[in-house]
Amino acid sequence: MSEPITIVGGGLAGLTLAIGLRRRNVPVTLWEAGHYPRHRVCGEFISGRGLASLARIGLLDGLRSAGAREATSSAFFTARTSIATRPLPEPAVCISRFVLDQWLAQEFQRLGGDLRLGARWTSAYPAGVVRASGRRPEPAAKGWRWFGLKVHARGIVLRADLEMHLLPSGYVGLCRLPDNEVNICGLFRSADPVPDLAQRWPEWLGGPAGSELHSRLAGAQLDPHSFCSVAGLGLHPRRATEHLECSIGDALTMIPPMTGNGMSMAFESAELALDPIESFSRGTLTWAQVLEEIARNSDLTFRSRLRWAGWLQRALFYPPARSALAFLAARSQWCWNSAFQRTR
Repeated sequence: MSEPITIVGGGLAGLTLAIGLRRRNVPVTLWEAGHYPRHRVCGEFISGRGLASLARIGLLDGLRSAGAREATSSAFFTARTSIATRPLPEPAVCISRFVLDQWLAQEFQRLGGDLRLGARWTSAYPAGVVRASGRRPEPAAKGWRWFGLKVHARGIVLRADLEMHLLPSGYVGLCRLPDNEVNICGLFRSADPVPDLAQRWPEWLGGPAGSELHSRLAGAQLDPHSFCSVAGLGLHPRRATEHLECSIGDALTMIPPMTGNGMSMAFESAELALDPIESFSRGTLTWAQVLEEIARNSDLTFRSRLRWAGWLQRALFYPPARSALAFLAARSQWCWNSAFQRTR
């Protein structure tokens, strides 16, 4: 008889692991403090190895049937530079979290999983309990407070399926979604306490007057019901071996959003945990062995891209380095592809 598994957190990593385990007939209970469907701060863009993980777990075709659309082009903007539209090294997939999380939750329940909504886990994380509860709050990092904003809009003409707009205080990504929607998602930093986002979020996401982003969004119809925000983001990489509990997704570590790799890492970390946790459930691995295997494989898988992503993140907030990167990316397809390949 299989040992039951408890997963705390019903985001991408938690739901994906839960589905993978149920497909192997492992009993799973998933605790989620919120409800579905709901909007989350997210680039809503899946690229790189995450798509392969979804295919191996058996979710990629279903995700496409849920309405995901393919992205094949990207563009990059600074205050002074507009880089020509570039093809992505590999096609990506774009889908709203409002749709995706709901679809994953329904798939988990269809497979017989026990989904407990509005249930907040307040206990420790003993053997058989996986932490997938999202980011670990960090009020400030080296004097900076990081926060993210997201809203959906219509009436925006994009030059590429994915656009990145660099601003003095952060950056904003535009992502083409199904049904003529555009996801507008930004990361910002402030040395002061986080401002009144409930009232001023359009100013942050809209960019300064005269910028390409500001003119692009001038006639957009923003959907206020889709607006959400998150603060206390910690973007420095964490090693899996630092954690005493079994952690996946953002509970393990976060990657700077400019890479577009956060969703991918959630799916990958779920896949990395799947075999060891199934083995524990069947009684062929101890929980200590599970923790060791997941931590080792996670660090091997994510170490390089986290290092490159951290370097690029710092460069984007240092004007001379930002200008140099924009110069190179505007003139070299190889530099453009290399940045994607090393952080995907």
